[in-house]
Amino acid sequence: MVKVAMVGVGAFGNKHLDGLASIPEAQVVAVVDPVEAAARKAAGARGIERVETSLDAVLADDSIDAVILATPTPVHAEQAVACLEAGKHVEVEIPLCDNLADGRAVVEAQRRSGKVAACGHTRRFNPSHQWVRNRIGAGDFSIQHMDVQTFFFRRANTNALGEPRSWTDHLLWHHAAHTVDLFQYQTGSPVVAAQAMQGPVHPELGIAMDMSIQLLTEAGQLCTLALSFNNDGPFGTFFRYIGDTGTYVARYDDLVDGNDEPIDVSRVDVSMNGIELQDRDFIAAIVEGREPVAGVASVLPCYEVLHRLEQQLLGG
Repeated sequence: MVKVAMVGVGAFGNKHLDGLASIPEAQVVAVVDPVEAAARKAAGARGIERVETSLDAVLADDSIDAVILATPTPVHAEQAVACLEAGKHVEVEIPLCDNLADGRAVVEAQRRSGKVAACGHTRRFNPSHQWVRNRIGAGDFSIQHMDVQTFFFRRANTNALGEPRSWTDHLLWHHAAHTVDLFQYQTGSPVVAAQAMQGPVHPELGIAMDMSIQLLTEAGQLCTLALSFNNDGPFGTFFRYIGDTGTYVARYDDLVDGNDEPIDVSRVDVSMNGIELQDRDFIAAIVEGREPVAGVASVLPCYEVLHRLEQQLLGG
């Protein structure tokens, strides 16, 4: 039994708590959030007795094996390093970091500690994307072009539940990370050319609200990614895989072909919940003493590409 502390109980923290409840080898023994009422609500709804308002309290507890961080992006890397240095396995929500130096620091901390360290690159686990990957692995499909749209309506600083945020989300370091990582993961080829353009910076939020990114792998595959916080309509990320033997469109856990005919992905894995599958792999990696599918070292190349794009956008 892996004893877990869940840190952060916003939209994704609660999704992790729900996913962990379906994993027999995991036991959530503490819920941590600086807002005590939020922590108590999340813990109480699931019969978890221990509530803390500080990460330090669980890091000092030798009975806790692992920590899952669903905290604000700016503290992801710092908290992940603290967990590893305290001898805890750690899973940190995407993004791993908001600058490359911090991402590299997490990878180095993992290597020093020998503990399992994973990042929440959920697209590696969604059954829709697993189905495509299985076809690639079988030699039945090869990606020629990924066309991706990431659209939200975020003209105010709110989270996925529409609640006010104390920090600002970022199209490049968060939302583009999903696609940049998935593109390299699915193609099995590193990005060798990348370019980006962005629209005007929001006068209050201080971030670009629209962005366009183009990627090219060493093997010659293309990715075209459009991102917006200005889109008024259905939100989320929609992936179109254009290949040599077919076209597939993934919308979270759903998959259709190029003619919008549904593809059954219900038997791809033990669950249709990408967050649960991500957590299952994290717990299994601890139990089995192996690298997780989304280990921090394996996702670092994504952040190296994001760093290059940021330097372009900054004119460096």
